[in-house]
Amino acid sequence: MDLFAPAGQPHNLLHRDGSVHYYGPVMDMMAANHYFEQLFNSIDWQHDQALINGQVVETARKIAWYGSQPYHYTYSGITKVALPWNSLLLELKSLVERESGETYNACLINLYHNGSEGMAWHSDAEKDLKKNGAIASLTLGGERKFSFKHKVSQENISLYLQNGSLLVMKGTTQSHWLHRLPPTQESVAARINLTFRTIDHQFASNHQWRQ
Repeated sequence: MDLFAPAGQPHNLLHRDGSVHYYGPVMDMMAANHYFEQLFNSIDWQHDQALINGQVVETARKIAWYGSQPYHYTYSGITKVALPWNSLLLELKSLVERESGETYNACLINLYHNGSEGMAWHSDAEKDLKKNGAIASLTLGGERKFSFKHKVSQENISLYLQNGSLLVMKGTTQSHWLHRLPPTQESVAARINLTFRTIDHQFASNHQWRQ
C-alpha cells in the first residue's frame, strides 16, 4: 500500500501498534536546498560501519552523530560518540521541535549519494534511546521511497519523502514495525536525512567535551 499525506495537519499512517505522522514539507524548496548545501559541506561525514561476523564493514553511505552531550550510541556493533551541535543543526532542531511538539537531544545524520545507497529493514530500538520516544526524520535533497513492515503480519506501508519534509515515528512503532529506505535504479539526487532522537540519560555518557 502506497500512501502520500499532503502537507498540513498529519494523520497516523499506521492503523495499529504505533504512530507515524508525515507532515510533508516544513520549509520551502529554496530553504531546503540551502540547508542541504550547507550541511553537505560542513558536517564531519564518516563512512558508516557495521560489525558483521567479527569484521568491520564500511558502507558507501556516510553518517554523522551530533548531540547536546558527547553521548555514546551503539548500533550494528559499533559505538559512536556525539559531536557538539553546530549552528545549522540547532536551527533545524528548533524547527523540528516546533513542528513535532517534541524535544530531542541528539541527531544521527545520513548522506545517501545516489539511489543505489539505502538502508535495510531495521527498527531503532537500541537501549541508548528513550523507550517509545519520538524520532523525527527530516529529508533534504532527493525524494526517496520510505517503507514500513509490521513484524508479525508483514503488512507493508510506503510513502515518498519530499525535499524539506518531516516524518515523526513515536509510541510503540519501533517495537512492532521495521522500516527501510530501499535502493532504487532510478536517477535520484543526493539526500541528507537528519533523524532527531532522544538519548536516555540512564545510558548517556557523563563526559564533557574538551574546551
